[in-house]
Amino acid sequence: MATTTIRLPEKLKTKVTAAAARAGTTAHAFILEAIAEKTEREEQRNAFHQTAEDRYSEIVATGMTIPWADMRVCLERSLARGNGKLINKPRARKLAR
Repeated sequence: MATTTIRLPEKLKTKVTAAAARAGTTAHAFILEAIAEKTEREEQRNAFHQTAEDRYSEIVATGMTIPWADMRVCLERSLARGNGKLINKPRARKLAR
């Protein structure tokens, strides 16, 4: 396992130590968990942005979209059924310009 040294301002170190004590863990474990959580959030954010870019690229390439009003009706009907499955998904059509 690699070792990394971080320098914490005394005020932050005191806060970390106190928070770790309240959580019933060590400052080391607390810091590792915080880094892991931050890394996971960043990976999720990047995946979200990549999905958005991919979807936009598909719209640009095909010119096909589903109008929000049509999709909203479909989602509302699907939710009313309560099984979580889309019913009568609206068809994509050329983007109005």
